Amino acid sequence: MTKEKQYFGTDGIRGFVGEGVINPEFVLKLGWAAGRFFASEGRGKILIGKDTRISGYMFEAVLEAGLSAAGCDCLLVGPMPTPAIAYLTRAFHADAGIVISASHNPYFDNGIKFFSSEGTKLPDAIELAIEAELAKPIRTVSSDELGKAWRISDAGGRYVEFCKSTAGYADLEGLHIVVDCANGATYDVAPKVFRELGAEVTTIGVTPDGLNINENVGSTHPSALQKAVLDHEADLGIAFDGDGDRLLMVDSAGELVDGDELLYILAMYLHRKGRLGGGVVGTLMTNLGLENALKKEGIALVRAKVGDRYVLEQLQQHQWVLGGENSGHIVCQYVTTTGDGIVSALQVLLALKDADQTLQEAKSGMRKYPQVMINVRLAKKQNLTALPEVAEAVAQAEAILGEKGRVLLRPSGTEPVVRVMVEGEDITLVKRTCQELAKAVEAAVETA
Repeated sequence: MTKEKQYFGTDGIRGFVGEGVINPEFVLKLGWAAGRFFASEGRGKILIGKDTRISGYMFEAVLEAGLSAAGCDCLLVGPMPTPAIAYLTRAFHADAGIVISASHNPYFDNGIKFFSSEGTKLPDAIELAIEAELAKPIRTVSSDELGKAWRISDAGGRYVEFCKSTAGYADLEGLHIVVDCANGATYDVAPKVFRELGAEVTTIGVTPDGLNINENVGSTHPSALQKAVLDHEADLGIAFDGDGDRLLMVDSAGELVDGDELLYILAMYLHRKGRLGGGVVGTLMTNLGLENALKKEGIALVRAKVGDRYVLEQLQQHQWVLGGENSGHIVCQYVTTTGDGIVSALQVLLALKDADQTLQEAKSGMRKYPQVMINVRLAKKQNLTALPEVAEAVAQAEAILGEKGRVLLRPSGTEPVVRVMVEGEDITLVKRTCQELAKAVEAAVETA
């Protein structure tokens, strides 16, 4: 039996995670349903990209077939980072962009992500309209109305130039960078961006074979980059995930620099330049150290729910320009419309150059607090904070930590667990408090 599950992402994902089970019929129907909507007011033009996982070849073909059957033309750009599709959709004046990718997941998963003509997530009304079409049987348009398809040979070069332009074609000469492309969608374009700006570039994770995306490389496995930076005595390292919308970095000492620290560096840069225009959006998992470091500079941090979709919503609501997650999905809305690993990396390099600092020096103004998390399994979905025993245990934990820590109970969106997280200055106290709180939650769940 096919294992499918709908999921949402910040750029308007409406797709599936295959869990190793391939279902081209669903993708065909999705392509037709999307085509029906976009062709309803004239001949639609849809741009399609993909990452490097092997199932992308098949899904690209069936998506094209579904869109053509609905009367939409297709522009095929091949393996390309997700944020590149956001840009190229605008550049080619397409009605929508589609990315075939499962981001940081293993090669046997895959998914579909939609962009609007402006390079942003689809409005809810359009997503609902496409869902309504999914419920209908496929009916192909007449032969003279079938869509056509073109391969765009210069898409990569266009995106490389766009990335360079967001950094003002900065001079990176004298900088030695190790770039880890996770054997994913950035494998070709990312090294070109940094080399063409003058950096000396050493690469890893740039030999995709359809089966090795995210395998022991990339932002989900940064140890490979850490080793490479030390082995090559590089100034820093840059790691992307499989579809290129996440970024982590490594300093010259081989220390990992996560999304929270990168947000700090970017916030300080924009603040110095008078370009921040407000505060910063993080998530419920954003380290308390970032919040406190920003507070010292008079910069507010607003916490969104976990997920870059919610970060974008908060940015739009506050009309701010910078936000992100500790996983490395950073949104620099002052230069682009969506989370873009290459663009974010360039912005960090600009910040270092502007302050004449190394990566170690730039991150030193923020002290990360120890964070401990324990998963407690749930037999059923329930509002744990409504349980008196849990509310009392949380209150006790918060009293112990005071202003030097925080507590978070966060139900998983994919597993029957609640994540019990405690964060604070003292690692010993944090561990003990988290263990006691997890035991209290577990006991309350068993008796509920």
